Amino acid sequence: MKALQFKAFGSPDVLECLELPTPQADDDHAVVRVFSASVNPSDVKNLSGHFRHTLPPRIPGRDFSGVVVEGPAEWLGMDVWGTGGDIGFTRDGSHAEFIRLPIAALARKPAALSHEQAAAIGVNFVVAWLGTVDYAQLAQGETVAVIGVGGGVGGAVAQIAKSLGARVIGLDRQAPQNGSPAAAWIDHYLPFDEHAAEGMRALGGADVVYDTVGGVAFETALGLVKRRGRVVEISATGKRRVEFDLIDFYHNETRLLGADSAKLGVAESARLMRELAQGFDSGRLVPPVIAHRFGLEQGRDAYRAVAAGTRGRVVINMA
Repeated sequence: MKALQFKAFGSPDVLECLELPTPQADDDHAVVRVFSASVNPSDVKNLSGHFRHTLPPRIPGRDFSGVVVEGPAEWLGMDVWGTGGDIGFTRDGSHAEFIRLPIAALARKPAALSHEQAAAIGVNFVVAWLGTVDYAQLAQGETVAVIGVGGGVGGAVAQIAKSLGARVIGLDRQAPQNGSPAAAWIDHYLPFDEHAAEGMRALGGADVVYDTVGGVAFETALGLVKRRGRVVEISATGKRRVEFDLIDFYHNETRLLGADSAKLGVAESARLMRELAQGFDSGRLVPPVIAHRFGLEQGRDAYRAVAAGTRGRVVINMA
């Protein structure tokens, strides 16, 4: 099979498109023919050596959509999709024509989505669901403030929150682009600046703050939440050590939650992919915009596009 592989850490230039042995199924694993796979910022970080548990040589790639070609009879020929914090890191990933997966990781792709659209969902929507639904337990009628709403995770949080019947306040340096899912789903936009907390108070405060930026945004995030509200953190942009007023924090009885989708392997992520599939098939959720499409032979260019901060999703199509 053709696959992207890196033998040492570095820039996208270390990626090679090679002929490698096609993986085989066994009693515990199935083989999926990958039709489309997206490239995430975490894939670029993985290539650079950011994650210490990754051992080259490795086929990278977390998100995928394809069809089962080997495995249990009831799964053969089924369209499936998935993501995981292990594939591309501790096991070979999705930037290849075939991927070997635990049978427990198989989850049916939403019929409403093409393979290309389905491949662009995984990482962003899984961490959005994990923080919004599983951890913060956002409820109908509550208000969520999304810091970084114009990004991939922020847009996913906005959609999931709106589908739950919540009011969504989007915060970012710039307003979401017209036509983007974030622009369509938020109820109010606030510039993320020194006046953000004041603007949030005028809107009644937030029951949940989902901070996709972290680091430099962390202290502001704490100032947006109501008494006994929940703050979800998934990143540490700019700095990993932060300071805040501990007295204000405990007087407000704020609950602070960390969410890390990388802790969920491809099998653990399958539960969330099944939950998300219902949302896409019902029309309550819509896929993100595909910005660029590449073939496997253009894998370096796909990684360069993501490293450059391309807005919208970048996918690699195998066929």
